[in-house]
Amino acid sequence: MTHGICHLQNLHLILGENAFGPFSFQIDPGERIAILGPSGAGKTTLLKLIAGDMRFHLGVYLFNGIAINAWSLYALSRVRAVLPQSSELAFGLPVKLIIGLGRISIADDTQLADIIVHAAGMARCEHLLDRSFNTLSGGEKARVHLARVFAQLWDAQNGLILVDEPLASLDPGLQIELLEGMRLYASKRNHAIVAVLHDINQAMQHFERLILVKKGNMVGDLAADMNAIPDLARLYNMRLEAVHVEGMPPLIYSRTCSLLAFSSVGLCQQC
Repeated sequence: MTHGICHLQNLHLILGENAFGPFSFQIDPGERIAILGPSGAGKTTLLKLIAGDMRFHLGVYLFNGIAINAWSLYALSRVRAVLPQSSELAFGLPVKLIIGLGRISIADDTQLADIIVHAAGMARCEHLLDRSFNTLSGGEKARVHLARVFAQLWDAQNGLILVDEPLASLDPGLQIELLEGMRLYASKRNHAIVAVLHDINQAMQHFERLILVKKGNMVGDLAADMNAIPDLARLYNMRLEAVHVEGMPPLIYSRTCSLLAFSSVGLCQQC
C-alpha cells in the first residue's frame, strides 16, 4: 500500500471550544489540490495540520510513510514549503537574502547564488533582486516570497507546496501569472500543490481536485470539474451555474447574476 506524500486518517483537532475534523485524505506527488470553504470554515487550520505546524489530538498522519511528529524541522524543510497568507518583515532585508532564506537549512550551499537568480526569474521578480524588501509593493512582495518557496524546494523531487491565499489582494492578471508559475515549477519536479482559495474559478481552472471544508469539517473531496457545481453550491449555500465560452474554461457564477449580464467574452457586466 502506498501512502503518497501525505496520508491523513481521521485527524481531529481541538482549539479552545472549537473542534476540527475528522480529516481523511491522501496527497500524491504532482497533484494540484484547492481547499475551499466559507470564511472561518477551518481551511487555514487544515493547511497548518498538513504542514505539521499544528499537532492533532486524534488520528494518524504519515508524511512519506513516516509519522509527521517523527520528522525534524530540518528534514521537513527539504521536502515541504509553505507560502502563508502574509509574511511581513520588520526589517528592510535585501530581496536576495529573503529568497535565500528558503535554503537556510542547507550548509555550504554552493548553488545558492544561481538558485536565487533562477527562482526569482521563475517568480517574475528578478528585477527586484537589488531592492530592499520594505520598499516593495504588495504584489512585488508576493513574488519575492514565491521565489523563496521555489528556492527552498528547487533541487527536491516529489515535494509539497502549501499555499494559504497569498494572492487575494493582487490584481487578477498577477494572480493568474503566479498560479501558472507555481504550476510550471511544480510539474518539473513532481511537487504537489495544496492551496487555500476563496475564488471558485481559480480553483476550477488551475487545480485538479477540491477539498471542501465547512464548520471545521471536511465535507467533500472531488474532482475540479463541472460535476462539482452542486457540491460547491451546498458549500456556500448559494445557487451556482456555469457559462461555456468557446476557447475558454467554463466560468462559474452565482445565480443572482443574469445570463444576459455576460458579454461575448464571458465576463459579467453587473458583478
